[in-house]
Amino acid sequence: MKALVTGGGGFLGQAIVKLLIERGDTVRTFSRHPHPALTALGVEHCRGELSDATAVSDAVKGCAMVFHVAAKAGVWGPYEAFYQANVVGTRNVIAACRQHGIERLVYTSSPSVVFDGHDMEGVDESVPYPQHFEAFYPQTKAEAEQLVLQANDAALATVALRPHLIWGPGDNHLVPRILQRGAQGQLRRIGHRDCLADTIYIDNAAQAHLQAADRLAIGSVVAGKAYFLSQGEPLPIWEIVNRILAAGGLPPVTRTISPRIAYCAGAVLETVYRLLRLSGEPRMTRFVARELSTAHWFDLGAAQRDFGYAPQVSFDVGMERLRLWLTTNRTT
Repeated sequence: MKALVTGGGGFLGQAIVKLLIERGDTVRTFSRHPHPALTALGVEHCRGELSDATAVSDAVKGCAMVFHVAAKAGVWGPYEAFYQANVVGTRNVIAACRQHGIERLVYTSSPSVVFDGHDMEGVDESVPYPQHFEAFYPQTKAEAEQLVLQANDAALATVALRPHLIWGPGDNHLVPRILQRGAQGQLRRIGHRDCLADTIYIDNAAQAHLQAADRLAIGSVVAGKAYFLSQGEPLPIWEIVNRILAAGGLPPVTRTISPRIAYCAGAVLETVYRLLRLSGEPRMTRFVARELSTAHWFDLGAAQRDFGYAPQVSFDVGMERLRLWLTTNRTT
């Protein structure tokens, strides 16, 4: 099989690419920049923007299926940048699949597409999309996910996967942000509740994409559906943060602020950054304040039942792998 992985140079994308190659598939990737590490693996690479329909079409041509992993992530930035990458880009991927007769499309979504600012405790995929979003990332990802699911029909089978807080060796987003802010003494626990959250180790997230892809076919049980993905090991949010800090050789978070103060601070900082057009991102946003003071764990029954999802790497084992990787990278 020849598969296209958009965002193949990213954290999750590379993990999916490596698994595909290990089992003998041929892989093509699509992203804005070259990735020598993938070229060394024998991966064919196409460069371009997701918002460029012609470039996306050229990348899709000749493939048997598509893993659409690429997206603009983050909690801050202009709406148009998120919209072009996440909505227009996904629309282009769907159109290219139809143009070239691709029958299988696996889309990487996020649980944030259904986050309404309140606790999500053991929820399943029946939870609705919220009426309001406090960040452009979940807003545009929700719109893109709906485009993908609506595209499922007698010619194209689609599935949307919602991995929650992917981490592990090689992480270039979650872990570095926590370690950087921890080293600078900028982290504060938000509230005193032990809100549970579930995450997902990188190998488990990548394997789930291949499992779903293998079960995906026109009219199959997974076609046209969205699935939550996580470890199945909910832990207090600040225990997770402190375990990551410990893996990086940093002390735990000890200082606390109230959820209300964090939310108000986020609102003020967002306004200041927007009005003054400041570069970078605010230390706190409304979305982050809500995320860090509410529960986020999910019913994984659908993924287990429909495509046999079962995490192979436990949280503790993954954390030890992360510690060893961070130690090695800090000494080279």
